[in-house]
Amino acid sequence: MSNVLLLLVIICWVLACLLILSTGATRLARRLLAAGAFAGVLLAIITLPGGMPPVQLPVSVGGGPITFELSASALWLMGFGLAAAIPACWLGTPGEGQHGWIAGAALSLLGALGIFGLQDSIAFLIAWEVMSLGGAAMILGGRRAHGGGRRVLFMLGLLEVGSVALLCAFLFMGTLGMKGFNFQDSATSIAALAPWLQALIGMLLLIGFGAKLGILPFYEWFPAAYGAGSGATGNLLSGIILNAAFFGLSRGYIRWLADTPVLFGLGISLIAAGVVSAILAALYAFQEDDWRELLSLSTAENAGIAVTALGAAVLFRAQGRVELAGLAWMVAMLQLAAHALAKGGLFIAADGVFCATGSYLIAQRGLLRRSSWLFGVGAVFAGMSLAAMPPQAGFVSEWYIFQTLFQGFRLDSLAGRLVTALAGAGLALTAAISFATFVKVLGIGLQGQGDLQATRIPRRVSYATGILGLAVLALAVGMPWWVQTLDTAVFQQFGMHVASAMHAGLILVPLTSSFAFISPTLLAIVCPLLALLPIALLLSARRFSVRRAAVWYGGLSRDNDRVATTALTFSNAMRTFYSFIYRPTLDVEHEHASRGYFLKRLHFNYRVAPIFGALLFLPLTRFVNSAAQRLRALQSGHLNFYLALIGMLLVLVLVVGVI
Repeated sequence: MSNVLLLLVIICWVLACLLILSTGATRLARRLLAAGAFAGVLLAIITLPGGMPPVQLPVSVGGGPITFELSASALWLMGFGLAAAIPACWLGTPGEGQHGWIAGAALSLLGALGIFGLQDSIAFLIAWEVMSLGGAAMILGGRRAHGGGRRVLFMLGLLEVGSVALLCAFLFMGTLGMKGFNFQDSATSIAALAPWLQALIGMLLLIGFGAKLGILPFYEWFPAAYGAGSGATGNLLSGIILNAAFFGLSRGYIRWLADTPVLFGLGISLIAAGVVSAILAALYAFQEDDWRELLSLSTAENAGIAVTALGAAVLFRAQGRVELAGLAWMVAMLQLAAHALAKGGLFIAADGVFCATGSYLIAQRGLLRRSSWLFGVGAVFAGMSLAAMPPQAGFVSEWYIFQTLFQGFRLDSLAGRLVTALAGAGLALTAAISFATFVKVLGIGLQGQGDLQATRIPRRVSYATGILGLAVLALAVGMPWWVQTLDTAVFQQFGMHVASAMHAGLILVPLTSSFAFISPTLLAIVCPLLALLPIALLLSARRFSVRRAAVWYGGLSRDNDRVATTALTFSNAMRTFYSFIYRPTLDVEHEHASRGYFLKRLHFNYRVAPIFGALLFLPLTRFVNSAAQRLRALQSGHLNFYLALIGMLLVLVLVVGVI
């Protein structure tokens, strides 16, 4: 049955790509994309908690057979990523550009499927590049912003840095040697290398997979690329594609580097990179006033949190605390599952805002009270999860992460205890900023007095947002049973079962009930009961007269647009406090009438300066341009110059031959 569903997934996506390129039947192609994603979710449901047995594909790369196998962890990440992708595939990108977007989505999904299942390095790298190409095609095909080509080139440039890093890591591992290409030999190949080379492979894997996860400095391509695409594009990039990249990083550190003496140092490096990335991404997300750009940086923040949990798992394993390592790794999987559903719902909500207003700008337009209640429920539930508010799934996963890091005192190393304590403090700052960020998104982006030019959120978008928001709540309420689904995956990675120790009935505990406990299942029951208190007060207030007084506007007439809180003013305090990070710039230009006496127009431009753009990417760009200018002589067209080069090469060949 699993093989049939896998074949159905591939056929649906391939047919969708061929159909849109040959006939342009957009509706049927979107339905095929959604059907393939639905079949992938069914595959995960049927096959979990175990894994899919290996399958020999009828093709070969590099002279060797290609094996496809979906482990329990791959099925978990793929299943939740595809669950969030189903409504995005069904709805497609709003406006024009459906053809290019559908083709790019099909390539991205096929590439992600290859990352989850392919077991040899050459085919893996091909799937990795196909996934990157599909993301670029979705952004360009959506036609959502001017200058999208430059943004996509910036994204592809940084992703290619990651691809080169992965290629070098595989070369060092020996999987591209004469013995074969299979990943099963990777752990043995790495164990035979020198420690410094093992550490180098670990860093290369972090760079390679971190380029898609948004680990610093790579998170700076997120707002530019996401801002040039649609919410449907962001749904796939933040869901299935992000999960695929994390799966590759997890496999590299948990399976390939597990028995190396440098594991402790690599764990510290992962935690440091994850925490700093999460903090910086959260800070910059808070300053954005575009739905897509804000949510993209929130994606980088959540990826950093998951990488921090993975680093904790590596650190605990290096210190012999296998049960804590299994707990930390499972928490990372729960974090990505909750993130895929919640972020997918908000990206679809962003497309709904665009359909209603023609813009992705976060502004007070009163959309929430003029739209379906299902849209409001879905958006609020998704935002609560990303803000780590109870009882949503994001709260549960981040609570687990904090409890896991707090157990760092069980480590034997002082460095390990110190790193986990600092990581907990860093993630606490991230959680606080994230809470304020989604208050801004939901409070300003969906509420307010209203915009007369805005229309209602489309009904189909309301249904999709509501379903994903309710799925986030279902994940939280069913957490005592969901952790059991991951138990086999933990056993495959660490050789022991920990799920039964992570809950006591409906109570969730971090391996022991004497340390801490919560129950999202009971919270989901108690919270509606507590809501009866304000409802009773509201009903009782009708018996008494309510005195209303007008707001004082300093002697000016009431103007709702003038006094409304904007995204810029909401984040001004944080921008001022962290100005040493933001380095904000303000540009004001005055345009006068013909005589120069009267002001005709005032241009105000505000920017937050990126850190790595000015300190890393811009110097590299200048160096490449300078080198290109100097190497232009190679294209001079002078025959004598080319003959001289050939003569120098001949002399060099002779010298090498003599040596």
